[in-house]
Amino acid sequence: MRRLPLWTTVFFGCAWLLAFSEVRAQEQQAAPDSLFSPDQLEQLVAPIALYPDSLVAQILMASTYPLEIVEADRWRERNPDLEGADLEQALADQRWDPSVKALTNFPDVLKRMSDNLDWTQDLGDAVLAQEGEVMDAVQQMRHIAYDEGNLKTTPEQKVIVQEKVIVVEPATEVVYVPAYSPTVVYGSVWAPATYYYPWYHY
Repeated sequence: MRRLPLWTTVFFGCAWLLAFSEVRAQEQQAAPDSLFSPDQLEQLVAPIALYPDSLVAQILMASTYPLEIVEADRWRERNPDLEGADLEQALADQRWDPSVKALTNFPDVLKRMSDNLDWTQDLGDAVLAQEGEVMDAVQQMRHIAYDEGNLKTTPEQKVIVQEKVIVVEPATEVVYVPAYSPTVVYGSVWAPATYYYPWYHY
């Protein structure tokens, strides 16, 4: 796992969990045509599904602003030494969405999103059109990893199973970003479509 500072609160994570409950209730009323299939949604969320809820929420929101992601990544590369209050002050002059600003504290995540714009764009489109299904896909991947024994409570994170929902929370004030290969943590029960997002294999 990679140790990174927490810039913002867990607001997005709480909002994400609340939205999950609301969307699931609404699915009883209407089921619009899917832009992405369930398998494709699993491909989209597989690299981030095991991240803490607050970070997953920020990534999902930020993916709907792909151009700002590119701008923020380039800006972060020009300002690699900014941290803490200095970073927050410098960000005040930027007009990016708060979720994009939050990701400047996770430069590796930000760079991956910037370098793989096809994935970022697709993820953002899915969030905008199929929010409930995206959240379902995150939970599906977490359950697969949990059943495989690859998602568990550690000194860095807490994994809480609440009926059918698996919550991942930081165990400390510092957010640790797990580095994992989807082809490993999800086991043989999940076969990634390498033609769709070949960069999964790192």
